[in-house]
Amino acid sequence: MSETLDILSHALGQRLAAAGLRLATAESCTGGWLAKVVTDIPGSSGWLDRGFVVYSNAAKTEMLGVDAGTIATEGAVSEPVARAMAVGALARSDAQVAIAITGIAGPEGGSDDKPVGTVWFAWAFADGEVSAQRLQFAGNREEVRHQSVRVALERLSELLGPGD
Repeated sequence: MSETLDILSHALGQRLAAAGLRLATAESCTGGWLAKVVTDIPGSSGWLDRGFVVYSNAAKTEMLGVDAGTIATEGAVSEPVARAMAVGALARSDAQVAIAITGIAGPEGGSDDKPVGTVWFAWAFADGEVSAQRLQFAGNREEVRHQSVRVALERLSELLGPGD
């Protein structure tokens, strides 16, 4: 499983470096896994600025500026929170690109409207563009987290457009 993440991280890192862009990560349910696979790549210090692990709601508010009222009304696993996490990571870093992940990896914590495996992603850019996506993953806790990291990397690569 990790070979795929290594390949994706390496390719993404080359594209970010070539474009002169730096990345920030904001992670909840993945607990730093995205930052880990990125920093496994030699030379990643040239294109990764920093990673935020904001597992608690308080951390999301204190470290990234996510509005506590938004968390209370929408829930930590929601589009507005994912977007705010990505924008907050950009605002609190020297990066031009940010990825945010918030979800329910399980095995507990799901509900009818947000079952286990629900993950919200957001990708933010310094020009103000922010996109978000909700996915529903199957599998155990590790599988949900792995799939989340994979999608985060793949989608950022797509958003960056065709490589040279």
